[in-house]
Amino acid sequence: MFVNRMPRYEILSADAIAVLDRGWRRIVSEIGVQFAKPEAVELFRRAGQRVEGEVVRFDPDFVMEQVAKAPREFDIQARNPANTVHIGGDHMVFGAVYGSPFVREGDVRRDATLEDFRKLAMLSQAFPQLDSAGGVICEPNDAPLDSRHLDMIYALATVTDKIYMGNVVSGPNAADTIAMTSILFGGRDKIEQTPATVSLINCNSPLRWDDRMLDAQFEYCAANQAVVLTPFLLMGAMSPVSIPAALAQQLAEALTGIALAQLIRPGCPVIFGSFLSNIDMQSGSPSFGTPESAIGLLCTGQLARHYGLPFRTGGGLNSSQTADAQAAYESLMTLLPTFLAGANFVMHAAGWLEGGLVSCYEKFIIDIELLRMLEVEFTPLEIDEASLAFGAHEEVGHGGHFLGAQHTMERFRTCFYRPLLSSTANFERWLRLGAKDTTARASDIWRRTLAEFEPPPIDGAVHEELAAYVTRRRAELGD
Repeated sequence: MFVNRMPRYEILSADAIAVLDRGWRRIVSEIGVQFAKPEAVELFRRAGQRVEGEVVRFDPDFVMEQVAKAPREFDIQARNPANTVHIGGDHMVFGAVYGSPFVREGDVRRDATLEDFRKLAMLSQAFPQLDSAGGVICEPNDAPLDSRHLDMIYALATVTDKIYMGNVVSGPNAADTIAMTSILFGGRDKIEQTPATVSLINCNSPLRWDDRMLDAQFEYCAANQAVVLTPFLLMGAMSPVSIPAALAQQLAEALTGIALAQLIRPGCPVIFGSFLSNIDMQSGSPSFGTPESAIGLLCTGQLARHYGLPFRTGGGLNSSQTADAQAAYESLMTLLPTFLAGANFVMHAAGWLEGGLVSCYEKFIIDIELLRMLEVEFTPLEIDEASLAFGAHEEVGHGGHFLGAQHTMERFRTCFYRPLLSSTANFERWLRLGAKDTTARASDIWRRTLAEFEPPPIDGAVHEELAAYVTRRRAELGD
């Protein structure tokens, strides 16, 4: 888990924050937010909020009272205690791509399978830059729709020993996630004491929390599991085109979702979520890795800190169809401000392609390289007398070179970043090695990583109990 101790890049003035604060307060009090679940509406009614049908109009001060109940920082436990993560403060937690129905393997784009899901989970386990495989690393289209969530959680629980995300397709799916996680950790009381899952609850922007997401939220919050309350904002489609308007709407949606979490279970761990980009106004297609999304990302970090909340944003987002230069530079346009903002929970940090429709094996490795480089770049520079290397100057003198200096010989193995993927060979050596470009080298790395992969150990009795649960529930679901 990376701890980002570099200064945050903050672009909002105090006056700007005050304007945005007035903006979300006006939205929630005058326009209101729709909650498509009667139990949610009833909780707000009992708390004294104005209700008309499914629309709740809020007292903004009430919202802030509820938000204040959420912890500023908390832990999520992993099966391997060494992989337990801390959410909040200077800590950054990275997870793989989420939600893609397709995969790309070299030149082939196809439907994702359960085997792809397992392979991507293995890659997530293999690289220490990722703290989590995430949740729906890809959508296994060859598995039955009603029960595939069981196969996904089973894979995450067995081929990885890192934290994972819960299924949010429905309330029963969330309940299955909680039950399987309870088996893995020795009882529901163990995971209620320290959360063992984190789950993505998306707002159906603009200003609507739908019933399926709310069903899942009720299950997870009641079990004291962490939830990421995330407005899904593509400016020009799900929000107005101006960045300030999108930010005000994002605050209105996220803060009311967090307020609901605290009504379900006061003190429930939450993460202020942000998924903010824009559409291409010529085609209407979603755009990722844009300057506007980077600006929104930086603003979101500053706003989350203003309200005392850990936050999720960023990742390796791009719109490219292949793992090419566009995929790399658009991903860096999102990952760099992710670090500058100090995001606490980062989804889509490896493997995202084609606007999130594709989980790509080669792009996964490219993103791991980006994460490795950024973690070095965002490690504070230590400056002391030893680092000034005055003795090396005395040894080399005028007009010499430092290749064989004692200072160099003592440090040459660790003094500079050593690439996983990038080539620094001269042209002739590059030709002798097969003249492979970045994508081809990335393909070699992921294939070799999987060939050498050994799953982390798991208690045999726990493994059997998980398998039995999956078998029983699959039969109950009719698959």
